[in-house]
Amino acid sequence: MPLRLKDTLPVIEKLKKENIFAMTEERAVHQDIRELKIAILNLMPDKENTEQQLLRLLSNSPLQIEVDFIRLVSHRYKNTPASYLLKNYVPFYQIENRYYDGLIITGAPVEKLGFEDVDYWGELTAILEWARLHVTSTLYLCWAAQAGLYYHYGVNKTDYDKKLSGIYEHTITDTADELLRGIDKQFFAPHSRYTGLVREDIEKQSGLTILADSEKTGPYIISDGGSNIFVNGHPEYDLYRLAEEYIRDTDAGLAPEVPENYFPDDDPDKEPVSRWIAASSLLFSNWLNYFVYQKTPYQF
Repeated sequence: MPLRLKDTLPVIEKLKKENIFAMTEERAVHQDIRELKIAILNLMPDKENTEQQLLRLLSNSPLQIEVDFIRLVSHRYKNTPASYLLKNYVPFYQIENRYYDGLIITGAPVEKLGFEDVDYWGELTAILEWARLHVTSTLYLCWAAQAGLYYHYGVNKTDYDKKLSGIYEHTITDTADELLRGIDKQFFAPHSRYTGLVREDIEKQSGLTILADSEKTGPYIISDGGSNIFVNGHPEYDLYRLAEEYIRDTDAGLAPEVPENYFPDDDPDKEPVSRWIAASSLLFSNWLNYFVYQKTPYQF
């Protein structure tokens, strides 16, 4: 599937090496086709790696997808040069009159803060409110899932004594939902967070359904019918992401625990085992097909 991206986005060359068809804007304008319009609010510090992870998963579709990366104007980015953001990301105020088929909001390393204490909370909630009328389906990942549940439903997060990090088994609890079509009833997914969700808090909300759950990690996928899909984990992570986080935290002197169920024999010197990539690919493909493409009118 061709991804329509800004010509200046460096990740294009990396995607080409993976045989992922990334089409520049110049070429795309010559194709008479109704592409899907997807916006991505990338809150992760390592912008380029997250871009690559998400675009890789979005590529598993026969549809042409035009992607806009959004930047916040109320937040000072410490890990990404301003020149990179100006070239490849658009400020929210420039797209707030547009309509999108889908919106993806990533996690962020702010889960230890109260939601209202996050410096960009006001701008983020403005985007969440805007999405009600301007986006067909919004996919929230990790911290964004917790933030979305808090904003839309008043469901608060709970703090953990230590970081939850590793690959964990989950069980599909609603086998009829199209979002999980083709995924094994027991499947694996990556987690890397200090906070979680309480099952009973979600079950109190009549508009929410827990689609996948885990005794270890708590509710994993929650849906309000498709307009908002909350994934309380990192299905976008590639094979080495948890290893990179472990090395980063070790070098910073944080003495992290080895991610669970990730390295063979829990030995960080061994190659990680891939057990979640297929399920993650299906999750994104099903979201694009059943909750974005099938439900968006040809013209808004």
